[in-house]
Amino acid sequence: MWFQDEARVGQKGTLTSVWAPRAIRVRAVRDHRFKSAYIFGAVCPQRDTGVALVLTRVSTEAMTLMLAEISQAVAPDAHAVVLLDGAGWHIAHDLEVPANLTLLPLPPYSPELNAIERLWQVMRATVLSHRLFTDTKHIIDACCRAWNALIRQPGRIRSTCGYPWALQVETS
Repeated sequence: MWFQDEARVGQKGTLTSVWAPRAIRVRAVRDHRFKSAYIFGAVCPQRDTGVALVLTRVSTEAMTLMLAEISQAVAPDAHAVVLLDGAGWHIAHDLEVPANLTLLPLPPYSPELNAIERLWQVMRATVLSHRLFTDTKHIIDACCRAWNALIRQPGRIRSTCGYPWALQVETS
């Protein structure tokens, strides 16, 4: 079972809480420009693995590339179910779905069911917040570094995205 979603990362970023001594107001950078990139990510908590692409826009073509990446990461001779939201590029008629994948749309307005949302929260809270990006290339580099750093940590995907019901899926 794989969980797939996209996260926008850009110059108009997010501010998060930080620890500071009492009575000290911490200054944080905030950019008001609009350049951004999207992390197309998918994780399999049961296998503690994931794949991602960082692209400058979302589209059916981008989603087709993402599904090809997931397909290559699926265990040999296995068939994977990919849980995803109902974004237009996930359900487009011209979307090319590899033979070893089945797409399972989640109910509308239910991001809490998509385990990769937890990973986006961790990435935004730890490495992608309070940043000032100079251009799109800088955003893409930061996204790639953040994803690769998380994916290299043994047990990180399982501990962050491992819903108990998703970890108990039978494999054969």
